Amino acid sequence: MASIFDVVCLSHLRWDYVWQRPQHLLMRCGRERRVYYVEEPRYAAGPARLEVSAPTEGVRVVIPHLPHALLEGGTAEALRRLLDDLFAAQEIHRYVLWYYTPMAMNFTRHLQPLVTVYDCMDELTAFAGAPRTTLREREDELFARADLVFTGGYSLYESKRSRHDRVYLFPSSVDAAYFRRARGELQDPPDQAGLPRPRLGFFGVIDERLDRALLAAVAAARPSWQYVLLGPVAKILPRDLPDLPNVHYLGAKPYEALPAYLAGWDVALLPFAHNEATRYISPTKTPEYLAAGRPVVSTPIRDVVRPYGEQRLVRIAATPEAFVRAAEQAMAQERETWLERVDAVLTQTSWDDTWARMAALIEASLPARPAAPSATAGAAPPAAAR
Repeated sequence: MASIFDVVCLSHLRWDYVWQRPQHLLMRCGRERRVYYVEEPRYAAGPARLEVSAPTEGVRVVIPHLPHALLEGGTAEALRRLLDDLFAAQEIHRYVLWYYTPMAMNFTRHLQPLVTVYDCMDELTAFAGAPRTTLREREDELFARADLVFTGGYSLYESKRSRHDRVYLFPSSVDAAYFRRARGELQDPPDQAGLPRPRLGFFGVIDERLDRALLAAVAAARPSWQYVLLGPVAKILPRDLPDLPNVHYLGAKPYEALPAYLAGWDVALLPFAHNEATRYISPTKTPEYLAAGRPVVSTPIRDVVRPYGEQRLVRIAATPEAFVRAAEQAMAQERETWLERVDAVLTQTSWDDTWARMAALIEASLPARPAAPSATAGAAPPAAAR
């Protein structure tokens, strides 16, 4: 039986932005206990306040609204007061703090959680516009206070494992059954249905990590191929994206719509640039593409090459010419044997299993509490590739 406590998550990502690691994990956590997902503040006219909503079972999304004047200072103190008000109103007494952003240390260091978890899914200091020095300082502070550190990919694990004695690798997982729907006959979404074949697609945030020069060169080399990109544009200007008649930006799509789009693609793409922002990424979409039965072509991102490239599940190409050849080979490949190998690998992971192993580590880290024996009854930490 699970111990009784709430989970308070501090995140730099909006819950309703792009469905990825935090949503997959905390949605599952919310089936067992209350989860409070605290986003970064939004600034507007009026007094400081909290907006609380419940988008899914067990999860409450908490959005701080702060007056514009606080942009010049006082944000941390205002967030601390709002968080204290939330704890009082919601009667949050026994809780685990779950961090995605070290910057939240600025307004949470006074709290006394049962367990502190740092789920490191990105190297945030490498992102465009990041306050690098401050982020490094806050991350040092978070490492000093964390009981558990999880990493979302092997490259991050290698980077962080020497900084804490309890760092565990939990790579991006997949809801394989959900994406496997794309292997069947699904109705083509209206904004994609009119595009001729073949179609090569990408979904995710379109930002500085996208290799725009490679995309432009590949699209120009094969003008009869259609390139479909789904997702919001962030941290770059739309005018800086390749503007070619066969490149189609269809905007952000809800998670529920992705299988229908994938079903209409001939190849799925991971056209990431080689820069500081992509050095440690482990794209969640890699196993999702594979579960959907789409052949995948990627640039040589380390956490894609290892393991997916090494297992010959994903084709790796570093130049536009190699990318075109890899896409041609992907469209011509024999599918049945490849899909058998894909499914054999994907059966070894799931978000359900990932969450269960994380939860076991948290249970094992809870302080002894004689009045509640289950709080101390944790199995030995699972083999999470520590």
